[in-house]
Amino acid sequence: MRILFLSHYFPPEVNAPASRTLEHCREWVRAGHQVTVVTCAPNHPRGEVYSGYRNRLFQREAMDGIEIVRVWSYLAANEGFAKRTANYVSYMLMAILVAPWLARTDIVISTSPQFFNGLAGYPISRLKRVPWVLEIRDLWPESILAVGAIRNLRVIRVLEWLEMFAYRKADRIVPVTDAFKDYMVDKGVAEAKIEVIKNGVDLQRFQAALKDEALVEELGLGGKFVASYFGTHGMAHHLETILDAAELLREHADIVFLLVGDGAERERLWHEKEQRRLSNVIMLAQQPKERMPALWAASDVSLVLLRKSELFKTVIPSKIFESMAMQRPILLGVDGEARQIVEQAGAGLFCEPENAQSLVDGLVRLRDDAALCESMGAAGRRCVSQNFNRSVLAGRFAQLLRDTVAARKAGKPDFSGTA
Repeated sequence: MRILFLSHYFPPEVNAPASRTLEHCREWVRAGHQVTVVTCAPNHPRGEVYSGYRNRLFQREAMDGIEIVRVWSYLAANEGFAKRTANYVSYMLMAILVAPWLARTDIVISTSPQFFNGLAGYPISRLKRVPWVLEIRDLWPESILAVGAIRNLRVIRVLEWLEMFAYRKADRIVPVTDAFKDYMVDKGVAEAKIEVIKNGVDLQRFQAALKDEALVEELGLGGKFVASYFGTHGMAHHLETILDAAELLREHADIVFLLVGDGAERERLWHEKEQRRLSNVIMLAQQPKERMPALWAASDVSLVLLRKSELFKTVIPSKIFESMAMQRPILLGVDGEARQIVEQAGAGLFCEPENAQSLVDGLVRLRDDAALCESMGAAGRRCVSQNFNRSVLAGRFAQLLRDTVAARKAGKPDFSGTA
């Protein structure tokens, strides 16, 4: 099967959509499929092209047997609505323009967000005369409304119309949570065209490991109980909660917070940390993917946080699966479906979102109970091994693609016209 995958983000970028796309595509190549990914020059989150790359009109490379086509895009940091929109739209237009020059394909997949990346799948699938599968990793425009990024009612109505247009036109929709599916069905999308394929983890890359003593010494973590947050420092995550918790724990010299990543809020958080003189908070810039297992291993507990919002009860942050695979207990500041997974697995504790005292209470409990930490870590590894193995999930996704292609060739009814 020949697969054309549209993804605004792709390695060497290290965010969750880049990792999910690479790991799925890599598994499909191993299974004998031909995979082409159309993306842009790696630049997330600062809008600066990574060393060794250029923002050219068109360039090709290969990675793990995947053909990668990188197109020009307007570069912008992961902050500011207008410039980010220009970045997204420019990628969409360039992907559409290069599509006629790409090799034949059997199916097109586009992933959203970003929103316009998802929409690019429709015209390209029409140009190629093949089915279109739309992957939904976050609900747009709901996720940007939840953090107050857009308030213009006209813009909101346009985005909502585009959202429903995409749901109608896609042959199949692949959301990453059950709650996303329920939302779409409530909107009138045919349930039969939706199949949930949740996030997972590469169990070979992420597995329990001893602490790298050199890294521990480098970061000044010796003798400390380390609570780590890895990932985007964005509006949706409300990482002020960590700074507030650090202030409450000033007298607990053995507890330290490690924040690793980048994003629209990082600079502000850094300045706030410095103003508060929080010596128990260490902030590192975005790290290469290859270094992340060692940073996980240097941690005692994983922090997974989002704003307190009804929408975020539908979200399952992908980092919970990496935490489980690394056998690190999770302190989860996310309610809803993510909480259900973690608590049913026995892999962590829930703390109320945006509540620093609740975060502190959970941390102190875990620090004081090494046996609980160990048992939660082991339970998490069992859970992801049984339910969230990326290789198995990629196989399910490939089967959905085969079925979609076969249905189109057989002229069977589809649901692309159903709202």
